[in-house]
Amino acid sequence: MTRLQDHLQEIEKRYGNLATYASAHQYVGIHYRVHDDTWSVREWAPGAKSVSLVGEFNQWNKQSHPLVLGAQGVWETHLPGETLKHKDLVKLHIVGADDSARDRIPACIQRAVQDETSKDYSGQVWQPEEAYVWQNDFDPSTIDCPLIYECHVGMSGEEPRIHSYREFADEVLPRICALGYNTIQLMAVQEHPYYGSFGYHVSSFFAACSRFGTPEDLKYLIDQAHGMNIAVLLDIVHSHAVKNIAEGLNEFDGTDHQYFHSGERGDQPQWDSKCFDYGKDEVRQFLLSNTLFWIDEFRFDGFRFDGVTSMLYHHHGSVAFDHYDKYFTDGPDEDAILYLGMATTLINQLKPGCIVVAEDMSGMPGLCRPTSEGGIGFTHRLAMGIPDYWIKLLKHKQDEDWAPEEIWNVMSNRRFGEANIAYAESHDQALVGDKTIAFRLMDKEMYWHMNIDDEHPVIERGIALHKIIRLFTLVSGGEGWLNFMGNEFGHPEWLDFPREGNDWSSHYCRRQWSLVDNPELRYQHLNAFDSTMIHLTKKHHLLACNPAQMLSVHNADQVLAAERGNIIFVFNLNPQQSFPDYHISMPGNVKPGDQYRLVLDSDSEEHGGHCRLDPSATYTVNEHHQLSIYIPSRTCIALERI
Repeated sequence: MTRLQDHLQEIEKRYGNLATYASAHQYVGIHYRVHDDTWSVREWAPGAKSVSLVGEFNQWNKQSHPLVLGAQGVWETHLPGETLKHKDLVKLHIVGADDSARDRIPACIQRAVQDETSKDYSGQVWQPEEAYVWQNDFDPSTIDCPLIYECHVGMSGEEPRIHSYREFADEVLPRICALGYNTIQLMAVQEHPYYGSFGYHVSSFFAACSRFGTPEDLKYLIDQAHGMNIAVLLDIVHSHAVKNIAEGLNEFDGTDHQYFHSGERGDQPQWDSKCFDYGKDEVRQFLLSNTLFWIDEFRFDGFRFDGVTSMLYHHHGSVAFDHYDKYFTDGPDEDAILYLGMATTLINQLKPGCIVVAEDMSGMPGLCRPTSEGGIGFTHRLAMGIPDYWIKLLKHKQDEDWAPEEIWNVMSNRRFGEANIAYAESHDQALVGDKTIAFRLMDKEMYWHMNIDDEHPVIERGIALHKIIRLFTLVSGGEGWLNFMGNEFGHPEWLDFPREGNDWSSHYCRRQWSLVDNPELRYQHLNAFDSTMIHLTKKHHLLACNPAQMLSVHNADQVLAAERGNIIFVFNLNPQQSFPDYHISMPGNVKPGDQYRLVLDSDSEEHGGHCRLDPSATYTVNEHHQLSIYIPSRTCIALERI
């Protein structure tokens, strides 16, 4: 805490404020200056022996436009306004400290494109005559709890091809809005050379992925989301970088230690990538500038920081966190912790109310508490243990043996006061080699028995448990919710990006919306249940309320009842037995004579059930402070006080 405050005070002395310090991208890079009709070209490459600008404008001549080394390792030149034009391809020719001579993409370039024939990447001057005109304002502080729809734009369409920002905005956003989600999380936005990396091997940190369209197209997507009162999070990657020399920052100035740690410490062996040196002021400034850029230029409403566990510890999280020393003495990276505290401070200053989510599996205490308390300043962390638990349960136990009390304890096991984003599954489970919950439950039978008239036992079981798992997780697992695109309706196929192993096919790199739109198929029922669940959550601000309280549990019956936000939730996991007169103990603020009505029923016709409950029935609290209800087998319900 002291170290963070000392650095922030020093920055204020030297720069006036943190935002000015985090505006390095406005100084380095290629920028047109209107006031004197010139281009400024600057690049930080302290170890380089020479730097020159090459591109279409000078027929890639390495000698005609040299940069001059100035203060603090920044190379610089200024060019007349007519030298460069919009969409010109450019690179920097750098003779490095190791005498290497390479054409490199400028580090802060705001657009990088790939040649369709050679597959080489180049930077591209992006200076359109007309700036994008924003239509919608949005304040992320209006969201009391994030209900996140995790998306990948490129694979968001039905056809086996790369889809665009505008297609997503026009065709997929309305679906998300109708379901009731208030936040989207965009993956793979920062430019990355390998499509199949899911966007996590970033090469150009300031460039919006050109596969999906132009920067203006991305702005249109965000603008449309804001018009629907949907916040937009960027899945930002500051935990590592692609090791490619041709496209990325690795050995940029001919050394291995400009942006990254030198030697072995600079390698992330689990991801085959490079680790930033957060102890270096210029690196922190580069990454903070990147954070400011996405908020300022594209109006993102927050971030999901990828790979935070890898950042927090020198060992990248490859230990069992079974003692508090593991968080504070055995391996924490103080430099990375300093950077993250600076980043969350900057984000909060730029856009109060921003949602800042940490992908952390270690559970470091204070990660999601304000920096003023000695925390790191994230607003939420992903509850990463929950999907792992569901996979373990589905793989190793028959649902006849599921103990609702055990499930409850896993879901609710989190540090009070640090908000969690609960999720039953994410994109990881959807990838080839793994299985989504729907596919794990129903497997190949999904291809043959999803017709609404087909009462196949595997499908019946799968649909019932899919709904129970999602509602149980949402109610008990956190202070926010996350769903990956298509999982809400049980998308039957995994994801497999074009790669050598599948002959570069895009067949599995898509989402089949036609399945959920087909009135003859049962995907619609899972989709309808998800919509009911999300709208109920929004209406009652459930996840902004105190954590759920268990009211009663009976492991032998496989029945559990809980309360959150004054809504009563009842889960019957029993595969065979329905209970006609089950007594549920009620919370202390409920009085005998109070009446309840059904507001969610997984067994309804709309949700693909067997309609065993009367939707118009009311339930009265008896003199024993209990509610007597009929609970069908494999069903979850929600009751609201009248």
